[in-house]
Amino acid sequence: MEKLKSMVPDRLKQIVADSNADDLHSTSSSLLHFLNKLSQFHQMIRDLTDLEASLCAKNKDAALEFKQKANKCYFNGDYDTALAFYTRALRIAPINADDMDKNLVATLYLNRASLFHKIGLLMECVRDCNRALQISPSYAKAWYRRGKANAALGIYKDAIHDLDVAKNVELSLGGKKQIENELKIIVDQYEGTRSVQHIENTVRNFNEPQQINLLCVTDPDKGRGMVSPCDIPQASLVHKEEPYALIILKSCRDTHCHYCLNELPKDTVPCISCSIPLYCSQHCQVQARGETISCYRTKDGVDDSLPNNLKEYIAEVTSCSDSDPDVECFPEHKHECLGVHWPAVLPSDVVLAGRILAKFISQKRGYMECNLLGTLNLSQSYLQISPEGKLELHIYAIVLLICLQHSFGTELPINGISLSQTIILVSQIRVNAMAVVRMKSTDFHCLPDQFGKFSNIGDALTCSVDQVPVGQAIYTAGSLFNHSCQPNIHAYFLSHTLFIRATEHVAAGHPLELSYGPQVGQWACEDRLNFLEDKYSFRCQCIGCSQLNLSDLVLKAFHCVNPNCNGVVLDHCLDNSELNKLKNFPGVPRMQVLDPFLKILEMLYGSDHIAVGHELIKLSTIQLSLGDPSAADTINRLGLIFLRYYGSHADFIFPYLQTLKREANNLTQEGRVT
Repeated sequence: MEKLKSMVPDRLKQIVADSNADDLHSTSSSLLHFLNKLSQFHQMIRDLTDLEASLCAKNKDAALEFKQKANKCYFNGDYDTALAFYTRALRIAPINADDMDKNLVATLYLNRASLFHKIGLLMECVRDCNRALQISPSYAKAWYRRGKANAALGIYKDAIHDLDVAKNVELSLGGKKQIENELKIIVDQYEGTRSVQHIENTVRNFNEPQQINLLCVTDPDKGRGMVSPCDIPQASLVHKEEPYALIILKSCRDTHCHYCLNELPKDTVPCISCSIPLYCSQHCQVQARGETISCYRTKDGVDDSLPNNLKEYIAEVTSCSDSDPDVECFPEHKHECLGVHWPAVLPSDVVLAGRILAKFISQKRGYMECNLLGTLNLSQSYLQISPEGKLELHIYAIVLLICLQHSFGTELPINGISLSQTIILVSQIRVNAMAVVRMKSTDFHCLPDQFGKFSNIGDALTCSVDQVPVGQAIYTAGSLFNHSCQPNIHAYFLSHTLFIRATEHVAAGHPLELSYGPQVGQWACEDRLNFLEDKYSFRCQCIGCSQLNLSDLVLKAFHCVNPNCNGVVLDHCLDNSELNKLKNFPGVPRMQVLDPFLKILEMLYGSDHIAVGHELIKLSTIQLSLGDPSAADTINRLGLIFLRYYGSHADFIFPYLQTLKREANNLTQEGRVT
């Protein structure tokens, strides 16, 4: 990119620098005309789109090499390394019309399933067996392994069916005899126990009340914004929305699902046609790609002579019903899934723009007839972009459209109109995309041990909770909520679904505002203003920035040198305007920096802020470690704060909250007995 920018003549750079949204069709066409003359530009496009030279295509030889390494590690007892090698082999193993390739993928799934069985991950074992059987329904070893895992799970009825199928499809007499012996043992276990028939993955129903019908209004200072026609009680669910399009961050590609953005399990599922994405389940893989591995089933079918009940059971296990008919889903990765590596190389926001364009083209069946920008109706700030940034946007738009044209052909013409819309689209993404975050517990060693007791105080001190960005997404309605450094609503995510909840009582007609970045108490006022102006191209004028806040004094102050004084001394560089605010701030005595740290947070944020809740997690684990009965009060307060910010989702987002409550209750009961 830098080399291309340096080759653009100064005259053309100046034209681009002076451009506005109305003349982009002219400036982009001129730049495209110039780049088409450069051999370096065409070489870069070939590197991004050439299937033969792609680093993201499937590679059978490399997959076989990883398989051999995994087998060696498995037999040596190095199970963690073996698991990593099996997963890498699956990621790059091809599955196409050749049955040899299909059998390789099925074998890899079975080998990984055997490893899961060995280390006690039984559900992961069953899922990998299912994947092997969807490719090869007559795979006797996969049926046998599935039966053993189901028996270990106590699902004896399925285990008996699995081994019965395995016995029927097994070709060797010795193999049949071994399966018969195993089957007799499991039948005896089934008859002697009350069996659990199925273990199913269930989606929790949180029974949230109906969402509020919000209104989009125009604010003279902030433009469009969202209000409610009625009063909103604290903790009410204000808005829920699926993303129009999303992309995983590059830093999370190997740790989080590329579709739902949840953390990856041990039994990750790769893309069928390229080596870029990893998914947490076949459901996500199907939603993102629009195709299942059962589409690549081997030619060796199931014997028609099998009993009907077994044939029905085989059909049930090997079917792939992972798509959700109730959810409209666009296969967002399909146009990228050619083995080319431009989706892995280009910036995430540019690839996200490509997904929006692909969705638009697929739904509208043609680019020229409709106005994409009018459909999305997002705000943009092209005029505030630096000259260097404008040139970069022009080049990325040209490169992206050429890459997409390899998938869509004449449906996507490359001209001034399509280029100008793409330039604006990328600029819109940069100011409208929401960061999808996950709550991460760092060094949370204070969960109960095998005896149900919490670990020692040293471990408890390491407990902390952080928000970690894992992706970025466009929510067409979510982008209408304006910013405030003292927000009255809170955004969070389950999978990639956006939820917005009121954190305080909001009167009818009052603006609903969330925080785009650091809130009051997290950063000093001037730092917040600079961040928002750089990131979103506006100068914040919310109440948190236009009035003095105690947190700004603390964050910009030094402790008094007198050891007997808890006051603060303002930085000598503090602006006079801040001092003038102080005169109008009612009832402010000399600021005190209180100990412990929790008191400081309460002063900075307020007593019911989520940051205080995160600190209460640390405090409660310390109290539990010390056997302090006041832990129950701390955890009750913590639960109320989480209820305010997450409603009925609190226990799902913070699963250890229930563990803390149980341990506090046990501590209380022990105190009563004593």
